[in-house]
Amino acid sequence: MAKKCYPTVSEEYKKAVQKCKRKLRGLIAEKHCAPIILRLAWHSAGTFDVKTRTGGPFGTIKHRDELAHEANSGLDIAVRLLEPVKEQFPILSYADFYQLAGIVAVEVTGGPEIPFHPGRPDKNEPPPEGRLPQATKGSDHLREVFGHMGLGDKDIVALSGGHTLGRCHKERSGFEGPWTSNPLIFDNSYFKQQLF
Repeated sequence: MAKKCYPTVSEEYKKAVQKCKRKLRGLIAEKHCAPIILRLAWHSAGTFDVKTRTGGPFGTIKHRDELAHEANSGLDIAVRLLEPVKEQFPILSYADFYQLAGIVAVEVTGGPEIPFHPGRPDKNEPPPEGRLPQATKGSDHLREVFGHMGLGDKDIVALSGGHTLGRCHKERSGFEGPWTSNPLIFDNSYFKQQLF
């Protein structure tokens, strides 16, 4: 997928990003909420459609209509958890804030440091429902959904590794239990378990 160029942001904005990152680290470490925060960031970004250039990580997931999408069940919890931090940084767009939170969730749990490129504007219109994968469908469904994002099989496999964090909740997905033996550590255990 081609690299997205975002507008240049001010020095004040960059400083707010760094301060916000520290606050997010504290919140995520204290609340042990990295899995749901990463899920929020992914579900926000995962609605992107490469052909229509609609959807994507532009802050719309905070809106009631998008939170009501079946795939987003339970993400209102993440929005509520993050809001007190966001209120401290009104200069940041929600679009940048949610993606920054996802990056911090990976880093706090031992994952790699991820470069952050600010400058995403907020949009008001949520994408239509049905742009995220459904857990009960097979590989053809995954290829179709990820294909709309401009991603291929290798991308699907790599993104699936994010399941190393978190667990399923019956009331949200119909499934129950952790994906890995330590759902608060970002490592390659998800892939190792798939091989056995």
